[in-house]
Amino acid sequence: MRVATSGPEWAERAQEVARGMRLAAELNKLGFDDAARIRELFAELTGRPVDEGFRLIPPFYTAGGRRIRIGRRVFINQCCTIYDMGGVDIGDRVMIGPNVSLITDGHAMPPSQRRAWIEARPIVIGANVWIAAGATIVGGVTVGENSVVGAGAVVTRDVPPNRFVAGVPARVVRRLDAPDGEPDGRLALGGETGN
Repeated sequence: MRVATSGPEWAERAQEVARGMRLAAELNKLGFDDAARIRELFAELTGRPVDEGFRLIPPFYTAGGRRIRIGRRVFINQCCTIYDMGGVDIGDRVMIGPNVSLITDGHAMPPSQRRAWIEARPIVIGANVWIAAGATIVGGVTVGENSVVGAGAVVTRDVPPNRFVAGVPARVVRRLDAPDGEPDGRLALGGETGN
């Protein structure tokens, strides 16, 4: 999706951002022990109910909130940022570490177009994924179920199910469904067979 930074559609987006930031600021006044009120405010932020198993440790940052979909028993640690213009779909039993960023939108690369529009693409996080501290996932990425995103990784491409990815940019380190967690050299080395 591409949105021009002028005109009625942008004005509508700006109102969504202001609303999301206001609700996030209210949420960020709460402590960890205020789980029921956190769930209530998060449901208001997203416009969808969240289950009793949802946990979030403030602070939390967003630019909107209405396009975030949360599964059951999701845990979000402190200082998580979700920019959801392109939509963020988080599956059941996902764990998100501190300082994680899920960023669906960005600017054009050419300087002459950089302020003219925002482009947004969705992020999909499969069930039972763990995203470790400080990782960043950009728009257009799907992280397959049961995968782990290593601390500090920058994920710019889809992650197959049952994989551990790490690095900048993130690369597959090993299969999580292989016997004894053995590395999958073919995947880890970009198609070459490892020893």
